[in-house]
Amino acid sequence: MKKLRTYYAQFRHNSNQAMERKWILPLALGSIVSLFLLFLTTLTSFDGSPFLFFYHPSAVLGGSSPFVESQLKPIPVSTLPPPPRFAYLISGSAGDGLMLRRTLLALYHPLNQYVVHLDREASSEERLDLEKFVKDHKVFNKFRNVRMIVKANLVTYRGPTMVANTLHAAAILLKEGGDWDWFINLSASDYPLVTQDDLLHTFSYLPRDLNFIDHTSNIGWKEFHRAKPIIIDPGLYSLKKADVFWVTQRRSVPTAFKLFTGSAWLALSRSFIDYCIWGWDNLPRTVLMYYANFLSSPEGYFHTVICNAQKFRNTTVNSDLHFISWDNPPKQHPHYLRLNDMQRMINSNAPFARKFPRDDPAALDKIDSDLLSRGPDMFTPGGWCVGSGKNGSDPCSVIGNTTVIKPGPGATRLETLISALLSDNNFRPRQCK
Repeated sequence: MKKLRTYYAQFRHNSNQAMERKWILPLALGSIVSLFLLFLTTLTSFDGSPFLFFYHPSAVLGGSSPFVESQLKPIPVSTLPPPPRFAYLISGSAGDGLMLRRTLLALYHPLNQYVVHLDREASSEERLDLEKFVKDHKVFNKFRNVRMIVKANLVTYRGPTMVANTLHAAAILLKEGGDWDWFINLSASDYPLVTQDDLLHTFSYLPRDLNFIDHTSNIGWKEFHRAKPIIIDPGLYSLKKADVFWVTQRRSVPTAFKLFTGSAWLALSRSFIDYCIWGWDNLPRTVLMYYANFLSSPEGYFHTVICNAQKFRNTTVNSDLHFISWDNPPKQHPHYLRLNDMQRMINSNAPFARKFPRDDPAALDKIDSDLLSRGPDMFTPGGWCVGSGKNGSDPCSVIGNTTVIKPGPGATRLETLISALLSDNNFRPRQCK
């Protein structure tokens, strides 16, 4: 954790410098007022009979000392960074209800915010079942930090409706989610490899403006197969789900901005998400209009915006924080992760992994028992859980101080990954170019 503490110390030093500059004018005005009051006190006679009437300090403070400092106690200042808060989108489609519920429980922490979404292809019964689970859960009700998008969006695979759904959830979290620091999008086939305490502890040492986004400007074959073709997503105008389709005309690569591509799975700072929603210089809206006709737009929209925005292009960390098993060269879909992938998942030091199948829970069961210490249909235990856990009970059924963070071995693995990503060899050289 030594390297991460160094990053935090540098970040805190820079923040303090900015705060000091902010208070220069008030400090100067305060000094002038103090000098004026000091002049007024010289108008008091030696024997204590004032020409101007002021309260004597000992009368105000109830003590004999005329100095205020003697009545004050020093306020302890903690050098430990405060834990961050994450805002999660967990999305799924037809048949993903149970997987989504399991992922939500594994990811849950009272400090975080959550939006869950089952798209319109899911049956009404499946969506109602998930809605009832969220509404009736006593812990969710206590902290009111889990929201379900009840009016489901129609999401087309590889289409811009996937981006629209992500922006929809981000807007909800900005409006209703209170304070949070990073937005993370996951699917029902994703799963954590570390506890939330591990993640909160490690990220507490990082500057809050970092954006974890796998990206490159070397789009290669995607220029001909994705950038130049023009596609239409029926999900933008139809109530019935259908695949995207192509039009005969092709277009040239844009010159108003540079195209970037990468992974669809992201951990983005609140400030960047705010920029994408508000778009005060119109770049996010312009790029969104372009990507409305781009195949697999989730693998390019946020990447192109962040790398063309001067304010954010130097905040990127080139990673999606996932373990994903691809062919070489990658095909359209990654391999499903099985039990025999367990050691590779651990060795990756990644906090998340995908893609897990619905019909083979063996790998997820192993992750629960070995990495998360989580029982069936229970939360992942953390410092906020103070129950005994005896006789198979959920230790999180008894809630303690939600700001108590107890990192485990996962924090050590995650620190190794983050330290490597922020090293001199990886951080600046692998940013937007």
